[in-house]
Amino acid sequence: MSNVIQTDEAIVPRLEAAAERVKRAHKAAASVIFGQDVVIERTLITILSGGHALLIGVPGLAKTLLVETLGRVLGLDAKRIQFTPDLMPSDIIGSEVLEEAPGQRRTFRFIKGPIFTQLLMADEINRASPKTQSALLQAMQEHHVTVAGTRHDVPQPFHVLATQNPLEQEGTYPLPEAQLDRFLLEIDVTYPDLAAERRMLYATTGTDERNVESVLSAGELMTIQRLVRQIPVPDKVIEAILKLVRSARPGTGASEDTDRFVAWGPGPRASQALALAVRAKALIDGRLAPSIDDVIELAEPVLKHRMALSFAARAEGLELAPLIARLAHAVE
Repeated sequence: MSNVIQTDEAIVPRLEAAAERVKRAHKAAASVIFGQDVVIERTLITILSGGHALLIGVPGLAKTLLVETLGRVLGLDAKRIQFTPDLMPSDIIGSEVLEEAPGQRRTFRFIKGPIFTQLLMADEINRASPKTQSALLQAMQEHHVTVAGTRHDVPQPFHVLATQNPLEQEGTYPLPEAQLDRFLLEIDVTYPDLAAERRMLYATTGTDERNVESVLSAGELMTIQRLVRQIPVPDKVIEAILKLVRSARPGTGASEDTDRFVAWGPGPRASQALALAVRAKALIDGRLAPSIDDVIELAEPVLKHRMALSFAARAEGLELAPLIARLAHAVE
């Protein structure tokens, strides 16, 4: 028991210092991206947890600016890929070219694609073919790509922020359930409120350029990511996570609503994602341990893309968000 207490006491100053740095990073990003505090926070939760995020929102809501800004604030190399139906896997991974020097044998040289970065924006990922989507999602899961039998590791840390437009669905290739499961959070990017949009008009239509400073380096970010995994989680929070995720699976008898309206539910990866996300949320808020309130707040972004309504539920006009909210509040 004494060892546990000593470990907790030793980690407190590091958690407090990390929380202060993350708070500065959040403030720096919010000074450029107006009215999207929740989006910034949940994106930071994703990155601090070591995961990837799926951003859902119509064009013009600063999703690209979010990636560029967080790249500068967190000290990460950031790149953007615009996904289109004719985009090939080699366009994002890279390809081998044949080189021939005078008096030497012909050799192949691998030219790295834009996936070899630390923070990648996959813009409108559902517009690319399944083959191209799989190439990206394999790198997300395994943190390396294989070309001509040779393994090439992506830089560390490696995070993907993919976007989808919820309105235009013609000519798109929806991500399969197994690939959606690889995203830690699904983040809804909504319109800013009136005050934020007013601030945006004044700030972006004048002559002043708003620049953000780097708050962290890639190495410091990785240190904080390791620290997040050391944050202790109370037993009651673990039990709440397990109860919530298991109640979202149809056929278990845990929830009548789930059995009636859900076609398929979240797997164990959802529990892992939620356990990491609540730790990161606690760090951002400056707390030493997560609470059940964190589980309730993050239930929707963790579970929404890992569940699907049945045909009968869709016919009745039901939506996932209210169902997840009911399941989440049932764990209190």
